[in-house]
Amino acid sequence: MRNLPGPDPGTPDKRSAVAYLRWLVRRYWRSVYAAIAFAVLWMLGQAFVPAIVGRAIDAATAHNRHDLLMWSLVLLAAGVGQAVSGVLRHRFAVVNFLGGMFTTVQVTVRQAGRLGSALSRRLDTGEFVAIGTSDIRQIGSAIDITARGTGSLVAVVTVSVILLTASVPLGLVVVLGVPLLMAIVGLLIRPLHRLQHASREQQGLLTGRAADLVGGLRVLRGVGGEAVMGARYREESQRLRVAGVRTARVESLLEAAQVLLPGVFLVLVTWLGAHFALDGRITVGQLVSFYAYAAFLVTPLRQLTEAIDKLTRGHVSARRVVEMLRSETDLPDPADPVPAERFHGELADPASGVTVRPGELTAIVAAVPAEAAAIADRLGRYAEGATVDGIALGAFELAAVRERVLVADNDARLFTGPMRADLDPHDRGGLAAALHTAAATDIVEALPGGLDSEVAERGRTFSGGQQQRLRLVRALIADPGTLILIEPTSAVDAHTEARVADRLAEARAGRTTVICTSSPLVLDRTDRVLFVEHGRVVADGTHRDLLACEPAYARTVLREGDQ
Repeated sequence: MRNLPGPDPGTPDKRSAVAYLRWLVRRYWRSVYAAIAFAVLWMLGQAFVPAIVGRAIDAATAHNRHDLLMWSLVLLAAGVGQAVSGVLRHRFAVVNFLGGMFTTVQVTVRQAGRLGSALSRRLDTGEFVAIGTSDIRQIGSAIDITARGTGSLVAVVTVSVILLTASVPLGLVVVLGVPLLMAIVGLLIRPLHRLQHASREQQGLLTGRAADLVGGLRVLRGVGGEAVMGARYREESQRLRVAGVRTARVESLLEAAQVLLPGVFLVLVTWLGAHFALDGRITVGQLVSFYAYAAFLVTPLRQLTEAIDKLTRGHVSARRVVEMLRSETDLPDPADPVPAERFHGELADPASGVTVRPGELTAIVAAVPAEAAAIADRLGRYAEGATVDGIALGAFELAAVRERVLVADNDARLFTGPMRADLDPHDRGGLAAALHTAAATDIVEALPGGLDSEVAERGRTFSGGQQQRLRLVRALIADPGTLILIEPTSAVDAHTEARVADRLAEARAGRTTVICTSSPLVLDRTDRVLFVEHGRVVADGTHRDLLACEPAYARTVLREGDQ
């Protein structure tokens, strides 16, 4: 059994939607070509059955027992081969379908991680949700249909050759009629393509609107805007309904054409075959074969039109994926990055004068808390300006910086799912120790299933202080070389805060840690405090030394203590 998805999806081809679909085919070329090969065998087995039956009937009417037995055995072999190839085709087709879906999920989620905070500015919430729900299925279906579409095309060609061999007029009807049918169906594809794209965009906008409503419902009710936003949602949902109805009209015409046109075509083939049999131009067995082919051709013709439909849908979805993959982050990687091995030494922010010495627990206190957060953003390369050992962080690949520096703030969210997977998604271990350090053991013990309990959406069942401690657990388990914490204890009581401060200093001993806070309980446990005013470091020392000699620092932290 093949494990999907693979560990590394590779680098997608984002030049166009067609290029992206071709890249998926190349990535799974073994299973794609295997599915095509078995689909061809599967359809050929069906295509030859009417001809074999016709030969057997001719042998029976001629009382030729040897030929009758031979064609009966050939029919048995064709049936067995068709069954085996059909099972294998389906197996590989499922691999292609799931592979296309999962690989698309991997590359889009990876791109979302690269975009980071820029994701919400580059892509609407609804667009991203739609990619992860509907578009991945359409792309998977487009990869899957290549096998049946190819097999059906080969079957139609094979039947055309067989009919041309038996009767040139009938063969020409098929050879000329099938392209004509496909051309008529193709007339419906272009408007369907356009309408599907418009409906897809409207669906993304409506999904984003729904996400905004759910996320801001409490605020809307507070300001009395619930009715206004509800009316806007109803208006946009009606636009989506109208767009969906327009798309459905063309889709219904396409579905009707898939039944009507092959039906009319097959009536014509059957009528001509019956007249040729009456005139003695074909044998009784060939007449039976023509009737059988009249019924058989429905399947490959419908599958060909289905292939056009699914490839069209897949192209629309792939175009949306490519647009996301083309989105640029606010912090692009350099063309010639510095090797990650040179990432060591003193982390510094020249704009503020902050320097972080390796192995120390450093605190940053700012008269304006937003200034400390801005420094943390630069030190973690969420904004440009910081250096390590004199080298700009922007000279390194962003992934290398993220592996070595972790910025944990109070905007981080808990995710729906088992508590264990939320806190330690990579199963790094050390969960019990991290829970103890963050004074969060009691939170887990109070849950009915402990670490196996389900976390509600955004952790809404936990208080603000509990969420803060659980986020700290997750940051500690990541165990980065440099950990930057922004107000990690602002929502907990003083007793818990003191325990967290003591344990954090012990747990991170010898590791580089930066805490942006003005809490005296935390500051008293740090090795070094940097006091920032007007965006610049104005004092550097221990907490107690700064209390004694820096009045502005004392006012800042003692005000926090009073609160």
